[in-house]
Amino acid sequence: MRIGVLALQGAFAEHVRSLESIGIEGVRVRLPADLDGIGGLIIPGGESTTMRRLIERWDLRQPLLDLAGRGAPFLGTCAGLIVMARTIVGEDEPILPLIDATVRRNAFGRQLDSFETDVEVPILGDQPVHAIFIRAPIVESVGPGVDVLARLDGGRIVAIRQRNVIATAFHPELAGETRFHRLLATMVAEHVLPGEGAGRRLHPTRRSGMVP
Repeated sequence: MRIGVLALQGAFAEHVRSLESIGIEGVRVRLPADLDGIGGLIIPGGESTTMRRLIERWDLRQPLLDLAGRGAPFLGTCAGLIVMARTIVGEDEPILPLIDATVRRNAFGRQLDSFETDVEVPILGDQPVHAIFIRAPIVESVGPGVDVLARLDGGRIVAIRQRNVIATAFHPELAGETRFHRLLATMVAEHVLPGEGAGRRLHPTRRSGMVP
């Protein structure tokens, strides 16, 4: 199994290491040709405006939309959530509107206002996720087809899913948290892109439906 990590800017190396730690090959994606043969994609945290510009510069927008349109699973963290949102408060048109959500950039304040906390994510099991928020966005609203995966104590939405797309406002990869990566890998194993044949299924764990 090969999962791509958009490697234009931001914390892509941490995602590659997270994938490798669970036995998945992480492929750095910088050009459209790098998407060949991958079963899913991670869009990392970083600076969302820079990332959006580089996606356009390297002609990645349509290939990424095509990959998602074929049902390949996507995971976006922090800036990845912004890049994949249909509506960004105060911003121009979205570049990869893959998830029906309205998000606000830097919702928690400046870099000095970064924080860590434990977040309940029932889809990942009973143990809370240790989440790191760095100039993080917030999900202000979601469409009817979007599942809310996690909220902070005050009710603010920080993780969502719509069909094959998962997005978080925080950085699981910086906390050594791999359950989102395992969930993505399970989704990739269950999805077969056209022309790939039956493929190999990974056996899910009994508890959470994620690959061991």
